[in-house]
Amino acid sequence: MERLQKLLARAGVASRRESEKLICAGRVSVNGRVVTELGAGADPAVDTIAVDGAVLSFDEPLHYLALNKPAGYVTSRSDTHDRPTVMGLIPEPLRPFVVPVGRLDLDSEGLLLLSNDGRLTHALTHPSFGVTKTYLATVRGHVSRDSLRALIRGVELDDGPAAASDAAVERRVGNNCLLRIVLTEGRKREVKRMCEAIGHRVVHLRRIAFGPIKIGSLPVGGHRNLSDDEVNRLYKVTRLRRGPRA
Repeated sequence: MERLQKLLARAGVASRRESEKLICAGRVSVNGRVVTELGAGADPAVDTIAVDGAVLSFDEPLHYLALNKPAGYVTSRSDTHDRPTVMGLIPEPLRPFVVPVGRLDLDSEGLLLLSNDGRLTHALTHPSFGVTKTYLATVRGHVSRDSLRALIRGVELDDGPAAASDAAVERRVGNNCLLRIVLTEGRKREVKRMCEAIGHRVVHLRRIAFGPIKIGSLPVGGHRNLSDDEVNRLYKVTRLRRGPRA
């Protein structure tokens, strides 16, 4: 018998903390009965555990996908407003198992990872592991060197200070600038809010790298499986030891 949040993390649904939120929200059931108590447990060998009605499998091989998310898609398994989600862009047989690794805003594009490796997902998204995410942001106006230095030193947001690991002007296009910004956090609308804090509104945002994984020539809306070498590099950057399950 194991606690439900631990089982959900092991099945790759989400980190333990996020799994606790799913339980409290009434989205988890055991043998058809909704469970909302964080201390509740289950035995995957005999119990049927489901999230949002999708039965979890604890024998499913680990999957690691890269997706080039288009604008207009919600980064979640489902949406209460019936908007299209990123799950509709991956093969149907994988949809009950994998979950998005972090988030991209509705109107943002670019690299999104999906997996059922809960331990790695947690490490890739938790700020304490310091995994970088690289973005290309088209902003209004020309960004000065002082403004770039301000992004790196840190700007004050409504939920606390935020700083870029790196920030540079890639090129100027008319009255706009294309910035390359590297972050180690993933707060809601963080890139957009940081740019607004230095006086520049983001008009287009695209993530081009997540740690060592680059978007490359993956077409918009397309997906691919990560190679074994790429998965090893993700484990290396998070300083986790890769287990035998594959």
